Amino acid sequence: MTYYNDHMVLQQGAGGAIVWGTSSNLSDTVQLVLNGHKVSEDVVTHSSTGIMTWIAKVVVIGDNYGPYTLAAKSGQGTRTLHDVMFGDVWICSGQSNMEFNMYGVTNHSAEFAEASNYSNVRIFKTKHTQSSVALHDFNDTPFLNWSVPVQATLGGFSAVCWLFGKQLSSQFKYPIGLIESNWGGTRIEWWSLASALSKCPHNGKSCSIIAILAIFRAIHNSDLWNAMMSPFTRNTIYGAFWYQGEANAGASTLYTCQFPEMINDWRQTFSSASLHTTSAEFQFGFVQLAPFRAGEESKGFPSLRWAQTAGYGKVPNAKMPNTFMSVALDLPDFSSPFGSIHPRFKHDVASRLALSALAVAYHKSGLEYQGPYLSDYQLTGHSLNIEYDQGRTPIRVNANTTNFEVCCSEALCDKNNGNWKPAPMTSQDVSSVTLNTIKCGHVTVAAVRYAWRESPCPFKQCAVYGRDTDLPGPPFYHSFL
Repeated sequence: MTYYNDHMVLQQGAGGAIVWGTSSNLSDTVQLVLNGHKVSEDVVTHSSTGIMTWIAKVVVIGDNYGPYTLAAKSGQGTRTLHDVMFGDVWICSGQSNMEFNMYGVTNHSAEFAEASNYSNVRIFKTKHTQSSVALHDFNDTPFLNWSVPVQATLGGFSAVCWLFGKQLSSQFKYPIGLIESNWGGTRIEWWSLASALSKCPHNGKSCSIIAILAIFRAIHNSDLWNAMMSPFTRNTIYGAFWYQGEANAGASTLYTCQFPEMINDWRQTFSSASLHTTSAEFQFGFVQLAPFRAGEESKGFPSLRWAQTAGYGKVPNAKMPNTFMSVALDLPDFSSPFGSIHPRFKHDVASRLALSALAVAYHKSGLEYQGPYLSDYQLTGHSLNIEYDQGRTPIRVNANTTNFEVCCSEALCDKNNGNWKPAPMTSQDVSSVTLNTIKCGHVTVAAVRYAWRESPCPFKQCAVYGRDTDLPGPPFYHSFL
């Protein structure tokens, strides 16, 4: 099994961590030995796919996180792993902004210099590969086997993944295992099981530029799940997070269904394959799409941002429990040498993601982990007052005249199309803003939307932030009809 190696992290906790392998000797007994003490054993049997496998569980609780020596002993011999740690294991997946590596961030030299302070954060990275059938193990050696972070190993590793894990390590002082499995320019369908895709009717149309380019790749639905995710499912993890969506911009309605269904299917599949040592409700984070092109009027990205929350505007929500997100719409990087679709500000992205994870995935109380979000409104004449978070969250307002828009219509307004007019702010209170809707004249104000642009503002200059957190309010749409 190519996943198991020196320096790896296994999931801590009373539920135990799965360790498994293959054998050519049916009915052989395999013993797991941790620091010289037998902790588990299993008999080699045929799996559902006919492969002779064994699967056992190691339980480590308390604060003795390692390092350990872990050995698997059988009639065929012994394989021993050294410097094995126990902590929390996270999978980092998606497309190119998750794949964007540490050499791309602006202060990578400083990050490499201090990596030795985070030797308990271990990293693993898969190669790009695909399969038409679900694999039980990788067909090839990984791009990076389990490693301690130094420049040689960290340079090609996901920046968002590393910076997220580094922040968790700073909080908890125990090992964090980071598994990077991603591929630039890939669609959500390629990372989803057929069982999830079948729940989301599809008309076969997609108008994203990236999606059109992707047609020329010989990748089909579920191919990346089969080759780059399925081999992990027997292993015990704490959670996963996702930076993807650019390749699905233009098909946001479908994504509203696909994303929650993919998450649910991953949870069920990981839990079942790992003998339920991975929770069937494991924590799942994601990055809401960052800006792309300056001045672009296309509504593909804003619609996709909305779809990433299943149309609720924020998470967790009824369709997406145990989820958390990093809002990145205020982090444009139009001069990025990697193209403006690849902003370099991964520290901000990871910091916001880790803060949300602490609140949602680790249940830290008292944290303000989300930017302000609409909770109530009042239309009076040509004024619209928007209240945030039931008045509980103080806000900070920037003089942005284009972020708020109202739709002037006697009928229901589409999120993207219709008679949308700018609604500049005229005043603010501790937790509310008032908008001028006079451009609707005598026509009904049918809806309001916020930051509904591909790139809605200059760097950290969107209209509404949390006063005490500097977290941006996420985009929203609300119909009054």
